[in-house]
Amino acid sequence: MRNTFEETRGRGDAATRRSDKQPHALQSVSPSPLAGEGRGGGAEATRGRGDAETRGLDEQPRVRELEFPSPLAGLRRAQPSGSGRVGGATVARFSSVKLTTRKERQLGGSLALPGTLLTIVLLYGGERNIVVAEDAAPAREEILLWPNGAPGAIGNESADHPMLTLHRPRPDSRNGCAVIVCPGGGYAGLAMSYEGHDVADWFNTFGVTAFVLQYRHAPRYQHPAPLNDVQRAVRTVRARSAEWKVDPQRIGVLGFSAGGHLTSTAGTHFDDGNSQASDVIERAGCRPDFLVLCYPVISFTTEHAHAGSRRNLLGENPEPALVQSLSSELQVTKQTPPTFLFHTSEDQGVPPENSVLFYLALKKAGVPVEMHIYQSGAHGVGLAQDKPALSSWPGLLRDWLRHRKLLEK
Repeated sequence: MRNTFEETRGRGDAATRRSDKQPHALQSVSPSPLAGEGRGGGAEATRGRGDAETRGLDEQPRVRELEFPSPLAGLRRAQPSGSGRVGGATVARFSSVKLTTRKERQLGGSLALPGTLLTIVLLYGGERNIVVAEDAAPAREEILLWPNGAPGAIGNESADHPMLTLHRPRPDSRNGCAVIVCPGGGYAGLAMSYEGHDVADWFNTFGVTAFVLQYRHAPRYQHPAPLNDVQRAVRTVRARSAEWKVDPQRIGVLGFSAGGHLTSTAGTHFDDGNSQASDVIERAGCRPDFLVLCYPVISFTTEHAHAGSRRNLLGENPEPALVQSLSSELQVTKQTPPTFLFHTSEDQGVPPENSVLFYLALKKAGVPVEMHIYQSGAHGVGLAQDKPALSSWPGLLRDWLRHRKLLEK
């Protein structure tokens, strides 16, 4: 008897170890212990999320559901943990993924995770049952924006080295569109998970190449460091577009909260690059081809301004001209990229008037724009997949991207 792993998009099968015992059928998997506690057995997440311990199963007549840690970069090996096995079988957990029974002694189903679409088939039974699967999506790649040191860097710590983390879609789904994701954090931190890597993984599911930007921020940095970082990020993706199989004319920037302000700044402060620069990246233009602003900070001059973001970016007493220059609704022109806006009426952190002000400025300038303001929802919801009232916004964004022909291969 063999355990097999079948990848539905052409990567082939990976054989696992043999078992001589009679197969058994299973019914369900209960939640596993927390990952990474050093106990025997585990599914290794190859994109840096640590180990997820396997969970033994009680012998039951049928398999109904399995769960595993998310997101799945790749299940390399699930070793028997020595407890709760069925006929010696140990089944690793993935994340809230239902696998339906195909026939007796066989477990199968579609596993859809960020950057991954797989079918897993397990034929189980035997004392030495082991599940082996290769990574179905390419690993993340970190790219320093300035390998020899960022301009104005004040040290040599991680916070002094702005970088991009590349999330590649599966090669057969890649459509050439790219997006740079700017997490929020009030210019004092970065919500790298739910406003960064989770969002990049979501883009990968429909073929978009995504980059998460780790930009400099307070207390070590103020303006212009964050703007320099996002401009350099756009130049980098454009200059290396052939390497990453990206269309240099379909590179957008998405930002949440203060990251939304940085995104709007990138869309209102850009240039065509310096053709005489010795650095090939600096020769590329830094104008994004589209913007996505999620509950963004926009205004620094009105009563709707987010005081914390303004203070962290500009200091306690900035020059009025600088404040106006970085109040994005005042800087919109007809060259500002097409924009998608998402906000909620109940947002008490960054009032929705910020999005409304930018929308009105774009409309006045004749820039294509779409805005969705939901009635309910607090600030900082990310993809909002666990919030029924808001979970439709990513689908609306995808429809907008499709409508603008940004997702065509």
